[in-house]
Amino acid sequence: MKYEAQNFDRLLGANGFSDELLKNHFALYQGYVLNTNKIIESLGNMAKDGKAGVPEYNELKRRFGWEFNGMRLHEYYFENMLKDYREIDRNSKLFKKIESDFGNYENWEKDFKSVGAIRGIGWAILYYDRAGDKLFNVWVNEHDLGHFSGAVPVLVMDVFEHAYIRDYGLKRADYIEAFFKALNWKVIEERFV
Repeated sequence: MKYEAQNFDRLLGANGFSDELLKNHFALYQGYVLNTNKIIESLGNMAKDGKAGVPEYNELKRRFGWEFNGMRLHEYYFENMLKDYREIDRNSKLFKKIESDFGNYENWEKDFKSVGAIRGIGWAILYYDRAGDKLFNVWVNEHDLGHFSGAVPVLVMDVFEHAYIRDYGLKRADYIEAFFKALNWKVIEERFV
């Protein structure tokens, strides 16, 4: 089975995001899908040829997490966005859990935005640890490093420069504000349940 790139053109025209920025970001995402498929095929062929464990095979295995997570994190990112802003449902289980774990919604939002503003490339992710019944705002530096094992990504924000520099230059805080005005809380709340 090959992975297929999803079409996120529904986001074109979103406030705070130029179509050029979005189209470039979609193309980057499509590259992750393409490379994920190429690595799967290469690994399969190498295994059939008895080359599992050779240095080239091992390096592809290392690279696979980068490409796969790059694909999947971008899907989460685009899926948790809308053209038009819709507030979180204050009666939802997620809202109540945010208030329980962070004291109130405003504390959580401030914390999440501060995670997104950390210097460097990466991702800001709201994870839900079902085993511990706890929400965490997490900085993930690289696609394949720093994830919370077993936790569910509820909200994903790309803070690599390609996500904002075209429209915002170095003003990441302005990008984060625009991102929060494009959140698809329905999808985010469904991930939590």
